[in-house]
Amino acid sequence: MSGEQAVVIADEARRHFAMSFGGKPTLVASAAGRVNLIGEHVDYNGGEALPIAIQRRTAVAIRLHDGAKVTHVNSGGTGGVLRIDHARLARRRKWTDYLSGVLDQLIGAGVDVPGLDVAIASDVPSGSGLSSSAALEVSFDFAVRSLLGLDAEPIALALECQRAERQFVGVPCGAMDQLSAACGRAGHALHMRFEPVHVRAVSFTESVLVVDTAVPRSLRGSAYAERVKECGAALAAIQRIAPGVPALAAATMDEVERADMPEVSRRRARHVVAECERVRLVEEVLAAGSRFPGELALASHTSLRDDYGCSSRELDWVVEYAMRMPGVAGARLTGAGWGGCAIVFGEEAALHAVEEALPPAYAQAIGHRPRTWIVSADDGARLET
Repeated sequence: MSGEQAVVIADEARRHFAMSFGGKPTLVASAAGRVNLIGEHVDYNGGEALPIAIQRRTAVAIRLHDGAKVTHVNSGGTGGVLRIDHARLARRRKWTDYLSGVLDQLIGAGVDVPGLDVAIASDVPSGSGLSSSAALEVSFDFAVRSLLGLDAEPIALALECQRAERQFVGVPCGAMDQLSAACGRAGHALHMRFEPVHVRAVSFTESVLVVDTAVPRSLRGSAYAERVKECGAALAAIQRIAPGVPALAAATMDEVERADMPEVSRRRARHVVAECERVRLVEEVLAAGSRFPGELALASHTSLRDDYGCSSRELDWVVEYAMRMPGVAGARLTGAGWGGCAIVFGEEAALHAVEEALPPAYAQAIGHRPRTWIVSADDGARLET
């Protein structure tokens, strides 16, 4: 997606706003979806990851309204205006829970949030593993904070949105998605550490092919929470022999192998420890000015498939097909897995060749067509003029 398409999304939010509320919004804010280059399922284990914000965005047009402290929301595709009462915030297991969760955090922190008119537009596909939920949370939080003249420091903003998802929506997520949506920087990947949180930009000017398997997944409906528990059990076992280990990602492979734990927890721990080492190796390669080492992407996918058990038939098919194409350096699933997207690394011409050849082959093998996009690193939360 080009910068022009970002303008299209912002203008779409303005049109939704005018149709629902009349006039113009006071401001339009947006935040990005994300692709994680490497470092999967490590954020909630205190590890490291290397995502990019991508050129698919969610835009929020917003304005204060007189009267009750209620947020009126139009998302374009809902068929009308939805109402969120600030005094009666409740989880409804709908997409508006992400907005209610942000409001819950703001009000809980002592912010007097007045009535709001909000219109939303997005081209971050839902359920594909590109973090549409974080883009929605961060864009809304950034819009509200900007409208009210409150501080919107990116890391603090991201962590507030993570708390909204964990405490209100009920997903025990790490902070990578929200940090990507808030802190993204064009032409750079973000080397993230999670305990404590630290974000550093690393030059990354390559394009990446994203292949959406068109198999939707949801963190609330997947085995994500089960993996969190398994990793917690692995950490508890390791701490019995090494009490000073603060998080699973800080363990050594020797500690993983020596600790007394179920084999399934050991496999999860092996992935986490090995994945963090791969992140560090990739960061060193990129910092030296070299291209992304595709063999480490492939090793990451193998680990996610075999040790973490979060791949799928469709994701494996995409990776195996892409690796047979000339000029492809590596491929892996991205996001939590169990469906969603895979990414392919290589020269630009190779990515275009895969983008052309893969969909019909996938449709013949799997039974439906995937969606594909070539993306590069974009900015995080920002105001759209």
